[in-house]
Amino acid sequence: MPAKAKALIAFFKTHGGILRFSAILKAGFHPDSLIAIEREGAVEKIGQGLYRLIKYSIESYPDLVTVSVQTPRGVICLLSALAFHEATNEIPKHVDIAIPRRTHANWIKYPPVKFYQFAPSTWEAGIITHKIEGHKVRIYNLAKTIADCFKFRNRIGANVARDALKIAVTEKGVAPQDIMKYAKICRVSKIVQPILETMI
Repeated sequence: MPAKAKALIAFFKTHGGILRFSAILKAGFHPDSLIAIEREGAVEKIGQGLYRLIKYSIESYPDLVTVSVQTPRGVICLLSALAFHEATNEIPKHVDIAIPRRTHANWIKYPPVKFYQFAPSTWEAGIITHKIEGHKVRIYNLAKTIADCFKFRNRIGANVARDALKIAVTEKGVAPQDIMKYAKICRVSKIVQPILETMI
């Protein structure tokens, strides 16, 4: 394998195994080097202008990282966020992503993704950014995630939302007033408050 191709593979490894074509060019690599390692089976195209190193595994939350790179405005939400915060026993079958209403959802080949369109005020509230293996992963904090779960309780299950609320308050130390703040934003305060009052 040519030296430039090897250097590009090393560049992939130092950037979490996933790179945009624009970042490859910006780093001074010629498109021919990318074509060469793609032909060798070292990388694969996973999205529009997005490439992944095949024999490189992201150890922490690989699906969340892969989706976040492909959807810069997306925010990890609902069951996926609950699982990240260890506030549910449910195993997500796909990555839940919140995008602003009337926003185009990027086509994602892998992993399985479910998009939810949030109103702007709901979408922008409670976002925290985690750096995972060099990549920024935007995810809702646990208090906001609880409110979202009650908002979408008919789609994810009311019991899932109630169980997560209990875990958040009794095990994760989330303040009830923080949950209520986001419940008001999500317009589910009248549903959440009576459940919270039974726990306090």
